[in-house]
Amino acid sequence: MYFWLKVLHILAMTVWFTGLFFLPRLFVARHRREIDSDPAYWNPVTNTLFFRIMTPAALLTITFGGILIAWNPSGAWLVLKLVVVAAAVLLHLYMGLLLYELGHDRCRHGPTFFRVIGWIPLVLLLLIAGLTGAKPQTLGDLPAPPSRSVDVEDVVPGLEDEAARP
Repeated sequence: MYFWLKVLHILAMTVWFTGLFFLPRLFVARHRREIDSDPAYWNPVTNTLFFRIMTPAALLTITFGGILIAWNPSGAWLVLKLVVVAAAVLLHLYMGLLLYELGHDRCRHGPTFFRVIGWIPLVLLLLIAGLTGAKPQTLGDLPAPPSRSVDVEDVVPGLEDEAARP
């Protein structure tokens, strides 16, 4: 069961992030009045992508991820991953707001903005993949600073004995 939930979680996340990659490209096309910016084409395509593909995939990703959390994973990676997923959800909602504004011909941004925002899902995806793959248990516990001077013998016991041998 766990395996299939994980597979469904990854599949839904792949569909969701594909939409997050593609939607800014459609925004650029709309702003630059390219061939696919005609409202008869652009509105149905972007609405279908956002409302019928991306949003259900995002909801399934979050649902399957929540069920997988019930298997009680631990470590700092999960907290960091949930922060990155929250950023992806906020990006998704912001793209929905941009979609609404563009659909009503209220464009406040240029194509450069849409190109830049198109790179954010890649950064989020790489962070999610890195955190999930590495699964760090802590955020990096550092040892306390030494309160006295450190001798070589304290760091590597028996080092002086080896140096004294011929």
